[in-house]
Parts: sequence; structure tokens; C-alpha cells
Amino acid sequence: MIATHIVLGADHGGFLLKKHLIDWLNTQYPTVPLTDAGTHSADRVDYPTIAATVCDTLKATTDAVGILVCGSGIGMSMAANRYRSIRAAVVTDALSAHLSRAHNNANVLCLGERLTTPLVAEGIVNTWLTTPFDGDRHQKRIQLFSSE
Repeated sequence: MIATHIVLGADHGGFLLKKHLIDWLNTQYPTVPLTDAGTHSADRVDYPTIAATVCDTLKATTDAVGILVCGSGIGMSMAANRYRSIRAAVVTDALSAHLSRAHNNANVLCLGERLTTPLVAEGIVNTWLTTPFDGDRHQKRIQLFSSE
């Protein structure tokens, strides 16, 4: 497990998948604290607001990672990547989940509810949470675009 805390957020387009993932994570990783940063219904909300809440929480919490869900994952990724020290990756399968962690040290996973079934999302999240960062040559590349 790469994190001691998971912060989840979704807009209305990702609300149902986020809700499913929270239930699944509580079963699979019962000792890992979860924070639900909203939304708490399928009522329309603006994804940048939810992304900001998750990113601000990550910046204030040691060893935390984030999971953001919207219709495609793209909007959440664009909003999250505006924040310093956030490396958000849109992921659609287990291989991209693995590579986003191993090579890019992504600390935010972005999923699309319209593109990802709950079962596929479970596999993606499990892979992403259990894949360590390879470091070495990849660390230098991350430092080239971030101030870490």
C-alpha cells in the first residue's frame, strides 16, 4: 500500500463510481482512513471545486493519495494538475495504473465513470495503490517539471 490515507472526490458525473469505490475500499483496505471530499449526491457541481478540495487536503496530509472521478476523468485531471506537487493521471486500465505510479509517481488517480465499470475500477485502484514508485531515472524527470 502506497498511502496511509485516501481522499476521494467526484462531481455529479462520477458520484456513483466514487460511492462504489468507497464501499469497496472500506472492505479491501479497512485500516486505511478514507476522506470523502464530495460530492454527496448526483446534483450538478463543478469539478474544479471538488479537485481543489482533494488537492488541498493532500497538500496538508502526509502520505495521502487522491482519487478523483468525473464523467471521463479528464476534467478532474486537468483541474488537479494545476496544483503544485500534484501529479494526477487519467487511468483506464491496470497497465496505465501501474505505469502512472512506477514511472510518474502519480499521487492522484483520475477515473471516468462513463468509461470505467465498477469492476474494472476496482482492479485499477488496487493496482495503483499497491504499485511503488521506481525512483532512479524517473525521479529526475519528475523534478524537471515540478518543484519537488
